[in-house]
Amino acid sequence: MSTVKLDITKEHCPMTFVKTKIALERMAVGDVLEVLLTTGEPLDNVPKSATEQGYTVHSTTQISADVYQVTISK
Repeated sequence: MSTVKLDITKEHCPMTFVKTKIALERMAVGDVLEVLLTTGEPLDNVPKSATEQGYTVHSTTQISADVYQVTISK
């Protein structure tokens, strides 16, 4: 099991989930993806879309005023 980090804080929807999904597809089952993203649409859409696609969202942690880390496993 490994952990992959993905920073999409400079991206805008729909690219936030597109880049997240590409990273998840490249991972092995059981691997964990730590996604850094901003408040607003990315924070609303990435966890929801990941869950809808069958991935498991473990946590959402606020890192700074407008940056969050979402932990997702395949």
